[in-house]
Amino acid sequence: MITLKSTREIEQMKESGAILAGIHKQLREFIVPGVTTKEINQFVQKKIETAGATAAQIGFEGYEFATCTSVNDEICHGFPSKYRLKTGDVLKVDFCVDYHGAISDSCWTYAVGEITPEHQALMDVTKEALMLGIEQAQVGNRVGDIGHAIQTYAEGKGYGVVQDFLAHGIGPTIHEEPFFPHFGVAGKGTRLKEGMTITIEPMITTGTWEAGIDGNGWTARTLDGSFCAQYEHSIVITKEGPVIMTEQEA
Repeated sequence: MITLKSTREIEQMKESGAILAGIHKQLREFIVPGVTTKEINQFVQKKIETAGATAAQIGFEGYEFATCTSVNDEICHGFPSKYRLKTGDVLKVDFCVDYHGAISDSCWTYAVGEITPEHQALMDVTKEALMLGIEQAQVGNRVGDIGHAIQTYAEGKGYGVVQDFLAHGIGPTIHEEPFFPHFGVAGKGTRLKEGMTITIEPMITTGTWEAGIDGNGWTARTLDGSFCAQYEHSIVITKEGPVIMTEQEA
């Protein structure tokens, strides 16, 4: 069931989103060659708790960590580990914040040191695909409009659009209806209404869109070893247009 959020609920989610976005801003300086993904996880969890919030991913469907830290060909759900980042790595950090029951969710991709022009272009295209998808999150549009905008842009640039993982509603729980892919046909799917709160989180690759799952049952990676980038925002749909609740100030 899709729930439309009240003004009070939306304001609480914006507070949660501000905490999350602030931590992502701090990660810009923390993520450098030599740091481990486990240390990044510990940094994020401490910042969440210092803000009086909870790392919502811990315990979610048995997941043990505050973050997903996915490197290079890992698409999503990478486990924090003793892996020490090196120059040229592309790192996705995805986490959720629960602030007094209001949940926000955002993933960001970070270049570790100096990366190749190819991988910088991947990051740029993925971020632009997210923003084009968000532009379609208008009252009266459908979820297919979001997926279509992302797919046509990214594939038009020669990239793969991962199909196995979905955008979703968000609110009192991490995953809510509607669930929808980052590809599709314009004008199809669930109609968007004022008060809906959703995530949009395209995962774009330099090669195939096809994914496999590691033996841990969680971590997805590209079948051909190509790099993947992901950007995600939590947004609310309003009469005036989409409002990003996890926006990072410059």
